[in-house]
Amino acid sequence: MNKLKTEYLFFKQQEHNMKVLLMTNLLYAFVLPVVEIFVGAYVMRSTSSPAMVAFYQLAMYLGIAVTSLLNGFLLRRYNVKTLYSAGILVSGISMYVMMAIKSLGVVELALAGFFMGAASGFFWTNRYLLALNNTNDDNRNYFFGLESFFFSITSIGVPLIIGTFISMMDGKQILGFVFDVTLSYQAVTLAVVIITVIACIILWRGDFKNPEETEFLYFRFTKLWRKMLSMAMLKGMVQGFLVTAPAILVLKLVGDEGVLGVIQGISGALTALLVYVLGRIAHPEDRIKIFVSGLVLFFVGTLFNGILYSALGVILFVLCKVIFQPLFDLAYFPIMMRTIDAAAKIEQRNEYAYILSHEFGLFAGRAFGLLLFLFLAYCFSQDFALKYALVIVGALQLLAYPLAKNIIKETDLLSLIHI
Repeated sequence: MNKLKTEYLFFKQQEHNMKVLLMTNLLYAFVLPVVEIFVGAYVMRSTSSPAMVAFYQLAMYLGIAVTSLLNGFLLRRYNVKTLYSAGILVSGISMYVMMAIKSLGVVELALAGFFMGAASGFFWTNRYLLALNNTNDDNRNYFFGLESFFFSITSIGVPLIIGTFISMMDGKQILGFVFDVTLSYQAVTLAVVIITVIACIILWRGDFKNPEETEFLYFRFTKLWRKMLSMAMLKGMVQGFLVTAPAILVLKLVGDEGVLGVIQGISGALTALLVYVLGRIAHPEDRIKIFVSGLVLFFVGTLFNGILYSALGVILFVLCKVIFQPLFDLAYFPIMMRTIDAAAKIEQRNEYAYILSHEFGLFAGRAFGLLLFLFLAYCFSQDFALKYALVIVGALQLLAYPLAKNIIKETDLLSLIHI
C-alpha cells in the first residue's frame, strides 16, 4: 500500500500538462485494443479474406498520411488540443459507422479504412507533438513507461471483456433486440464513442501551445534525421501486420474472438508490471537494451508462427507480440523525440516538420509490409503469406538495432556539444 502511495505522489509531482496527457491516454487505452484487434477481426469475419483485411489496412494508412499533412496546415489556425480531440472523437465515430454498414465490399472497406486512418492521423501526430513539447529526455522513460503500462493493462481487460461479450451475446435477446455478432460489435463501438467523449473533456483541462514556427513542409533533412526515418520505415513494416495479423491468425487457426481476448489478456498480464517498472527505473542509457530485447522477442514469435503454423504457433506468436510492443515503444519513442530535439536545433525548424516526415516514413514501411503480404498471397497462397511475411519483416526489423545504437551515440555527442 505504501508503494502505491509513493507512486501516486510521484505522479502528482509531474507537470500539469503531462498529467492531463497521461489521463487522456489512459482513457484512450480502452479504445486502442478495439482499433488494433477487433476491427481487423470484424473485417475478417465479414469478408473471410485476409487480402481484404490487408486492403482495408492500406486504405487506413493512406488516410493517416493524408491527414498528417493536412494537420500541419490546420495547426496554423487551430489549437493542437482541438485537433487531438478531433482525432480521438472521430476514431470512435468512424468505428461505429463501419460496424453499421450492412455489407463490406471493396468501396466500403476503402472508405471505412480511409476515414479510420484520417482520425488516426489527427490522433497520432498531435499526440507526438504534445508529448514532445510537454516532456523532456529525463522524464520520457517515465511518461512512456506509464503509458505502456496503461496500454498493457487494458490489453488484458478489454480483449477479455469484449471477446467474452461477443461470444456470449450471440443469439441472446435483450430489450427486443436479438444479438448476433454484428450487433455485439455495434454495442462495443457505442461504448467506444462514449469513452472518446470523456477523454476529450479531460484533454481540455490542459493548457497546450502550438509550435511558434508555422513552416513545416521540408524534403531535405540532416543525416541524423534520415537515420531516424530509416528506423521509422522498419517500424512501419511491422506495424502493417500488428494491427490485423493476430486477429486473422486466431480466427483462422484457433477459433473465435473469445480465444483472441484470452490470449491477449494473458500475454498483456506478463508485460503490464514489467513496462511500468522499466519506465520508472530505467535511465536513458538503458534504452538500447530494452529496444533490442523487444526486437529479438518479436522475431522469435514470427518463427514460432512460421514454423508451427498452428493454434500453438499463433498463441506463442501473440504472446511474443504483446510483450514486444511495449518494450519496443518504451525505447523507440524517447529515442525518436530526443532525435527531433537535436535535429530541430541543428536545422532551426518547427518540430512538426519531423513528426510529419516520421509519419511518411511509417507509411512507406506499412505500405511495403502490406504489399509484401499481398504479393506473397497472390503469387503463392494466403497461408504462405501468413506464415512467411511476418518472418521477413521481423528479420528486417532487426536492422533497427545498429541504427538505434548509432542514433543514440550521435545524439549523446550533440548533447555534450550543446552543454
